[in-house]
Amino acid sequence: MYPEHVANSRPVTAVEVHQPAPLAPAVMAPAPLVPVQPGSVPTVASVVLPDGRVVTGYAINPVQPEPVAAKPAVSRTAVNIALGGVGFGAVCGGLLLLTTFIAALTALITQLITLAAVIFGGWIAVQIFSASDSKGGTTVNIRKAVIKRNHFHS
Repeated sequence: MYPEHVANSRPVTAVEVHQPAPLAPAVMAPAPLVPVQPGSVPTVASVVLPDGRVVTGYAINPVQPEPVAAKPAVSRTAVNIALGGVGFGAVCGGLLLLTTFIAALTALITQLITLAAVIFGGWIAVQIFSASDSKGGTTVNIRKAVIKRNHFHS
């Protein structure tokens, strides 16, 4: 199809191409000299460009970023969690020993109470079932007693 047959076509025009022209180097007049104190003279640097021009100016020190504190290889949170786990493990071991000690102490007290009950009970049994000729207490001779009408008279 040709452009003249298309309904909404634009007419074809020639395209102009512009090439940039290089600029002529500017001739700079020397700057007037200003008296400056010897201690405050800034550093002046000159740079020669590839086309032969010389650019002169004050040297500007680049702004140095503040040093960033080196991050540790392991985060502090991870170290704290690990230390907490170690401490918890140590406490659990101590609690296990504490509960073992309490159980052993309870068994010892139970055995001492049982031993005291056996010894005290044995002493009471000896007191009850011993011979009646013991030197302690009151002896009553009941052979002289008279029994009248189901009453006991001594």
